[in-house]
Amino acid sequence: MNFQQLRIIREAVQQGFNLTEVAAALFTSQSGVSKHIKDLEDELGVELFQRRGKRLLGLTEPGKELAIIVDRMLLDARNIKRLAEQFSSADVGRLTIATTHTQARYALPQIIARFKAEFPKVQLVLHQGSPAEIVALLQSGEADVGIATEALDVVDQLVTFPFYDWHHALVVPTGHPLALLAAPTLEQVADYPLITYHEGYTGRAGIDAAFAAAGLEPDIVMSALDADVIKTYVQLGLGVGIIAAMAFDPTRDPGLRLLPTPHLFRSNTTKIAVRRGRYLRGYVYRFLQECIADLEETTVREAITAE
Repeated sequence: MNFQQLRIIREAVQQGFNLTEVAAALFTSQSGVSKHIKDLEDELGVELFQRRGKRLLGLTEPGKELAIIVDRMLLDARNIKRLAEQFSSADVGRLTIATTHTQARYALPQIIARFKAEFPKVQLVLHQGSPAEIVALLQSGEADVGIATEALDVVDQLVTFPFYDWHHALVVPTGHPLALLAAPTLEQVADYPLITYHEGYTGRAGIDAAFAAAGLEPDIVMSALDADVIKTYVQLGLGVGIIAAMAFDPTRDPGLRLLPTPHLFRSNTTKIAVRRGRYLRGYVYRFLQECIADLEETTVREAITAE
């Protein structure tokens, strides 16, 4: 048994059992992948994959059990490298953060500026994606930290901590009829075409739930991944925007008005996640503390090492 065989098992799962994709991901040949799989099955004395001819269809029961162990072994192998780096060069390294556009654009700039001032030799990589993509990056080990409102706290492999609470708000052109109301109702908002986030992004589920609970079917004429796009089309007069309140800046959004609506939509909580069992470099703990001032390193350590 060797590490290349273990990597092939993990990659086969991640690539949907497509051997061509597995070979490409590991920079080897398809025939080499097949031979490694056969050699490992012969060594263990069990079949790890369900097959139809030469095609892999999925994992057998022993294969499913092995995949869990392989994932843990490869994680620990990376942990050994991180441990060595921590003691040989504590303030040099790479911090990869996976997050949504909203967090990267509005919640993180000042935090990252402070972090970089303290750790100028740490290369910071910011991956922007959907909550599902953020989860995948954390699970694969490509990201050290994930930040999003959705998806993170329903995955057993991840440990999450509350980052901050926020509300949605309306954004309308200056002089819009809704801006003349002290507290617009959902019924009044639903009278207009709406522009908001794609499903699965930035609290969209809470928006849909609010209208559904009121028995309303809003006319969502357009959806987008981030608030900047939503505001652009609100400025063009295509509809009323529903955005995260922190995504509005009166100096950068001339011609628009933000209408706070905490009475219409439930509060949202953005969360920070790290993977269980992952060895975190010292500067990762400092980044987490920049985000959540009272989050102690011991609290994070205990959470990620708990069985």
